[in-house]
Amino acid sequence: MLILTTKSFSFLIVIIIIIFSPFSVSQEFRADCVADFNFTTNSTYQINRDEVFSSVITSDPNNTYGFYNRSVGETPDQVNLIALCRGDIERDDCQRCINDYGVRLREYCPNQKQGNIIYDTCMIRYSDQILLGSTNFIDGWDSNDGWGPENHENVSDVEQFTEAVDRLWVQLRDEASSGGSLRKYASNVTDGPRSTKIYGLMQCTPFMSQAECYYCLSNAINRTRSCCDGRRGARVLYLSCNIRYQDYPFFNATVSLAPPPSSLLPPLPSPPSGEDNNTTIIIIIVVAIVSLVILVVVFFCVFIRRKRKLERLQLENLVDEDRDLDEIITAESLQHSFGVIKAATNGFSENNKLGQGGFGLVYKGKLKNGQDIAVKRLSKDSGQGELEFKNEVLLLARLQHRNLVRLLGFSLEGSERLLMYEFVQNASLDQFIFDPVKRATLDWQTRYKIIQGVARGLLYLHEDSRLKIIHRDMKASNVLLDASMNAKIADFGMARLFTPEETQGNTSRIVGTYGYMAPEYIMHGQFSVKSDVFSFGVLVLEIVTGHKNHSFQDGMMTEDLLSHAWKSWRDGSSTSLIDSTLNDGSNSMRDMIRCIHIGLLCVQEDVTQRPTMASVVLMLSSLSITLAVPSEPAFFMRTFMNSDKHYSEEYTSNTNDSHPIKSKSNSSQQSIGHDVSLNDMYSR
Repeated sequence: MLILTTKSFSFLIVIIIIIFSPFSVSQEFRADCVADFNFTTNSTYQINRDEVFSSVITSDPNNTYGFYNRSVGETPDQVNLIALCRGDIERDDCQRCINDYGVRLREYCPNQKQGNIIYDTCMIRYSDQILLGSTNFIDGWDSNDGWGPENHENVSDVEQFTEAVDRLWVQLRDEASSGGSLRKYASNVTDGPRSTKIYGLMQCTPFMSQAECYYCLSNAINRTRSCCDGRRGARVLYLSCNIRYQDYPFFNATVSLAPPPSSLLPPLPSPPSGEDNNTTIIIIIVVAIVSLVILVVVFFCVFIRRKRKLERLQLENLVDEDRDLDEIITAESLQHSFGVIKAATNGFSENNKLGQGGFGLVYKGKLKNGQDIAVKRLSKDSGQGELEFKNEVLLLARLQHRNLVRLLGFSLEGSERLLMYEFVQNASLDQFIFDPVKRATLDWQTRYKIIQGVARGLLYLHEDSRLKIIHRDMKASNVLLDASMNAKIADFGMARLFTPEETQGNTSRIVGTYGYMAPEYIMHGQFSVKSDVFSFGVLVLEIVTGHKNHSFQDGMMTEDLLSHAWKSWRDGSSTSLIDSTLNDGSNSMRDMIRCIHIGLLCVQEDVTQRPTMASVVLMLSSLSITLAVPSEPAFFMRTFMNSDKHYSEEYTSNTNDSHPIKSKSNSSQQSIGHDVSLNDMYSR
């Protein structure tokens, strides 16, 4: 009988782990050759190609950072080669991978002038064209071969798992893209749901700029979202960047590859005994030269650091009105031809029309791969010009959150501007909450989930995303509902970016929807995160009451919703506000009244008294938190009207602030409109 001691048993466990660890699993390589550019056997190009492969390692044997660059020969027979190892691979393993898969690549591409191969631990690319500085990160892998799930099993807690992956992606993307000119790599581990761990890494070819690396990694992240949400692992392999995450360790966290020093200085020789003064003079000269070299190196390092800081600021800079429309080329991976999107909507058929937004018609479409999409076709006289279009594309390309609608692509051809979104099955919240029939299908649990989803989405925009964003047009029609009635914030055409240091912006161009806009914004053009908090408060009151914000009928008196909610709360009759179609269970009633309280805190006239969205999310998720007493809301007013004639209008202002644009919305009775001035709009 074999008896295992504790020591031998532990040794056996270690052996099993080594055998079955991810590092020992053989990964299939992916190779690609450009068949249009061939060379003949035994030609000069083949000789140069063999030479560049055999010398790429020996030309830099002490390389400790895993990136190799080598050229052999002269044009037109010059062969250029770059090779990159994964950032956690030891030097010997890196060189072995490059040698082994260099042989495989030449076997796979026997007489092609261009080829590339990607393996789990290294990437090799050769060409008769210059490669150093080539940053087309989808070149050669614009297909499903370069991305997909590593593990087809789904996690049990999809929402929590995806949120953890999102946090990891942001941290790794920032760290990798800000790496130096010899190394752009980051790996880390984060906590997942139920005490699990999520491991991830990102890497770019080091000659890419910070901005190029950032957008390459962002594109790779978008690929994982389109294929692998909720999967236990996923990987995207591009020639210029790659990303991967798993719910088990797959990288070597102990390897720390450092770039070589900027200059390798030989030690000063010790003068032999008996040297004369000439030796002393030589030493002084050498020391002076060395000192000068050190000063140059220090200056160069400072310059590089300032350049990287400038690139980061450029990434986070505001989308101002004087910026070129050409900047959206940074999101070129999202750009589609007008013909493809037009075909997907059946030529913008009337049967495919989903509705009409503030800036154009929205159509349902289906791509050739069967994916359903929603297409916003901006009207030529919509008022959303190049600025708003560029704003929305750049913002949505950078934002990823389950409570934000996802931008899948765009088209910009001539005067045609199209935005292609994920298709959200249940349209917008206003089509439910303000419809007397559909409203009854929204029980309190669903409404509370919508409120929490919108709150989390705004919190992400204000604090949790890499950018600080003010939506400026938060309303019921801009909240979309998916098949599970999860809320997704949409329409970022009016959004503004803030730098981390900014707390408030000013504008002479007031945009938004009357009834949702904060008073300081309408009267003084001042907006901040608290402007969105005000709009959110109005939205919460609408969801609980089932009424639009601009009127609340109570006998012969018609008031705005904020005034009526404030009076009811002050008089202790908040239950009278609650939508009659809702279940009046004791627990639900408590939550409904609490939401009314939170809504009133959000619409207070004093900006400083309104809570942040972080506080709102906390108040919604924890009943133990005591709520402050709200003060009187903004726009506290009342009017008396004949009960069979009431009207509702939405106002936005055009570039000329003194002439607001009026858009009538249907009411249950007759809709009446009249011209108003800005003074009328914010009179109290």
